[in-house]
Amino acid sequence: MAASAPTPHGTDSPAEGRCGYYVEKKKRFCRMVVAAGKRFCGEHAGAAEEENARKRILCPLDPKHTVYEDQLAKHLKKCNSREKPKPDFFIQDINAGLKDETEIPEQLVPISSLSEDQLENLIKKLRKASEGLNFTLEDQIMSHPALHDALNDPKNGDSATKHLKQQASILGNIEKLKLLGPRRCFVEFGAGKGKLSHWVDIALNDAEKVHFILVEKVTTRFKVDGKHRKKNSVFERLQIDIQHLCLSKIPLLSKEKLPVVGIGKHLCGVATDLALRCLVETYAASCEERNEEPLAKRIKNDKTEKEINTLAKEGNEKNVPEKWTPVAGIVIALCCHHRCDWRHYVGKEYFRALGLGAVEFHYFQRMSSWATCGMRKTSSEASNISTKREEKQNNDSEEHEGGGYRITDDNTESLPGFLTVEEKKKIGHLCKLLIDQGRIKYLQQKGFSPALQYYTDPLVSLENVLLTALPNHSSSPETTA
Repeated sequence: MAASAPTPHGTDSPAEGRCGYYVEKKKRFCRMVVAAGKRFCGEHAGAAEEENARKRILCPLDPKHTVYEDQLAKHLKKCNSREKPKPDFFIQDINAGLKDETEIPEQLVPISSLSEDQLENLIKKLRKASEGLNFTLEDQIMSHPALHDALNDPKNGDSATKHLKQQASILGNIEKLKLLGPRRCFVEFGAGKGKLSHWVDIALNDAEKVHFILVEKVTTRFKVDGKHRKKNSVFERLQIDIQHLCLSKIPLLSKEKLPVVGIGKHLCGVATDLALRCLVETYAASCEERNEEPLAKRIKNDKTEKEINTLAKEGNEKNVPEKWTPVAGIVIALCCHHRCDWRHYVGKEYFRALGLGAVEFHYFQRMSSWATCGMRKTSSEASNISTKREEKQNNDSEEHEGGGYRITDDNTESLPGFLTVEEKKKIGHLCKLLIDQGRIKYLQQKGFSPALQYYTDPLVSLENVLLTALPNHSSSPETTA
């Protein structure tokens, strides 16, 4: 490689103190700061004649960056991509589901390769399984005063306004469920930048003993949780896959013993199932086991219930649960059902009761994308729209933040010609509804009262369904664990 890539006629020189290497792909000079007396940054120094004696190689831990070959051993000890010690709350596959149920037959082919008869048979199974389901969800499009000023900011673009409307409605639904109050721990799954927790904190207005745990699989830039320095609010960010997260091992939760409220905005496919199992199976079950404690410890813990009763007498009863529960509620905006996975899916029992299994689930979750992408008419149009979606996701990733889960979609495949555009969209919505119904049944079996509702207008987001759940009073523990 030459010392610097050839630059087009008329190209400006690099900025003072910046790398002099011209990046052909980006049509500009590298913007990295260089060391005193150097012309090139460390990344491009290998291309410079003065650095020719030292060779740079790809980092074996992360090929996205390079390192001097003679400094590789030193670099591997401090590389940000090195494997770090696992925290106590990391338990391998604790929320993953059973391993012996992961196998999908090898004969599965893409939807575009199915014959017309095979696809018609799948659609018949789908419609039969969906008989009796309520296709019309209740509208719960709400708002909250905490976002009033932000929503009316004239500087907002279309994207910012769209996200604010969704956050305001989620916040309004949290308040309607009486989950927006003091002495709680809000766990935001697929937190991304942490904006949903940010608005919850603003709405709580310095309420007493409020904690936030933000769970995100990948490193995130421009986080907003680091800006919070309130006296009564504690923010803790965990970079971990939900699949391995054990909430009961988090020191903050084990020490404070606050009711947990699970929240999420556009929690993609498999991440939703992992989060549900993490909350109601892993965490709640462990708390209920600890709730079987000696009488002396129960008497000591009665203090918490007395404090709650005192708050209720002071007029705050609408924000205080009647009894302490490990999981006080769940409010999750659903997204990307085509990214679900049979092993992790919490509604397997529901599917089996309908005579369905891993094969049908595989095709239903693929066809669910027709609900939002079924308007494609030609493979050429499909390719164009797919490209636009990728650009949109790159520019506006918050819409689909889900802990880093990314699964290739069948959307670019040519769809069966015997179905009209409207039929494809209806089938896609039916697949989504059936998958969500399995989640509803799972939560009911675990002692919750779940519901599905529309929380925003489809013009704001096509992924506009909100899953909420409150514990049944009969299953609520009377004291803390």
